[in-house]
Amino acid sequence: QVQLVESGGGLVQAGGSLRLSCEASGRIFSIYTMGWFRQAPGKERAFVAAISRSGNTNYADSVKGRFTISRDNTKNMVYLQMNSLKPEDTAVYYCARNSGTQYDYWGQGTQVTVSS
Repeated sequence: QVQLVESGGGLVQAGGSLRLSCEASGRIFSIYTMGWFRQAPGKERAFVAAISRSGNTNYADSVKGRFTISRDNTKNMVYLQMNSLKPEDTAVYYCARNSGTQYDYWGQGTQVTVSS
């Protein structure tokens, strides 16, 4: 079974930066679209960013221009570089794999807290 483990979360001040990492175990990592989602307190889980196996990216409007998703298939890693962080970015961030029709594997999440 595929296992995804996020790391890199923490407490930062507004305007700061963090880089989240997602390490994937399992076979054929390189063929799957990978995504980042987040869930803030009292809110539903929301899409943040995704990257296809060819490197095409999509971003939620709320993070466009501030966050960058990337991947290193040789290391089975997906990253989310987060710059110019805002308090509204506070959430648990999840890494997920897309099977082609849906996101079917999820990491345990890493907490990002942005203070004013």
